[in-house]
Amino acid sequence: MNNADLLKELRIERHQREDRDSGPSRWPWAVGAVILIVLLLGGAGWYLLGRSVPEVHAAVAVSPASNSGNGAVLQATGYVTARRRATVSAQITGTLTEVLIEEGDRVEKGQVLARLDDSGYKASLEAAKAQAEAAHALVAQLQAQLQQGNRDAVRQETLAARGLVSKQSAEQARTQVDSFRAQLASQQRQASAADAGVGVAKVNFDYTVVHAPFSGVITTKDAQVGEIISPLSAGGGFTRTGVGTIVDMNSLEIDVDVNEAYIGRVKPEMPAEAVLDAYPDWKIPAHVIAIVPSADRGKATVKVRVALEQKDGRIVPDMGVRVSFLEQASKTAAQLPQGVLVPATAIAQRDGHSVVFVLGGETVQQRAVTPAAQNYGDLRLLPAAVQTGETVVLSPPADLKDGMRVKQASKP
Repeated sequence: MNNADLLKELRIERHQREDRDSGPSRWPWAVGAVILIVLLLGGAGWYLLGRSVPEVHAAVAVSPASNSGNGAVLQATGYVTARRRATVSAQITGTLTEVLIEEGDRVEKGQVLARLDDSGYKASLEAAKAQAEAAHALVAQLQAQLQQGNRDAVRQETLAARGLVSKQSAEQARTQVDSFRAQLASQQRQASAADAGVGVAKVNFDYTVVHAPFSGVITTKDAQVGEIISPLSAGGGFTRTGVGTIVDMNSLEIDVDVNEAYIGRVKPEMPAEAVLDAYPDWKIPAHVIAIVPSADRGKATVKVRVALEQKDGRIVPDMGVRVSFLEQASKTAAQLPQGVLVPATAIAQRDGHSVVFVLGGETVQQRAVTPAAQNYGDLRLLPAAVQTGETVVLSPPADLKDGMRVKQASKP
């Protein structure tokens, strides 16, 4: 069917139009039905929106230990330092042909960091090996002569005993043997010296490769390919004394300066708490390693070494840090109550029982609890049913039920 046929089907004849105009109009009823449907749908939408997901305020359950105070007796500031830090250099003077490190690289003990031009040292090693081979060849020659001399001396002595040759000839043959033996001993020592020369040349050749002395992280790269490196400082500033600096991150600790008027409060193995300036909300457990027995006359301070009990990649050398020296652990620490602390407003009554609503994702879970008798200010101790770190709803609405969907209100 084409478009012309469709138009014919839709055309209204004159007698049909007159019949329709003569009867009662149905259009007002149809419009009214549509409006009614729209109103019903709008009312349903308004009802559903009116019952949107309720917003609730929440708090995190904490351990009683975190609410007991840190018992700080003294605070001091200092810096993160590394006990194992080394500027790696070559033990010989040479020109760098390879530098295999960059800042931030993690290296292992014995890993190759750089290579120097080894052509001269390789030639010296080959020359030393040639000299050693020549010395050992002379040793072999003298050994053969000594053996032949021994056989000649035995014949001369036999002939002299029979009176066929003079005793002088036998004595000369024996003297020749002694001379060969002395020459052999001398040449053997020279061969040993040549072997030692090979060893020295081998060591110098090995020095052209720079290895990491321990595992750590490269913090600075101090030389480039083509520069001359030397273990000794040279004038003019054209010679580098190091390839780079490596730091053992496992040796990081804190050095703080304590006013000498309060140093008596600090004891070895004393517990402490460190807070980095870069991460003020991160408290790192620590303890005192030692009190350095030396005072700074200008600042009237004593240096204290503090060990970090947690290793983390965020801790880097020379970071600023604040250390709180804590009281020694007492018996009361072991007598802390078991359970968690929650705000008193988180506890609601349902059917005559105390309950809390734990927020998990977008729903709440109702848990029956039995608060302990002792109070901690605005907090209540829950010995069971709630774990440290879980989130509880504050001031639960009366219509809040187990499994209901909620939305956590944003903090002001």
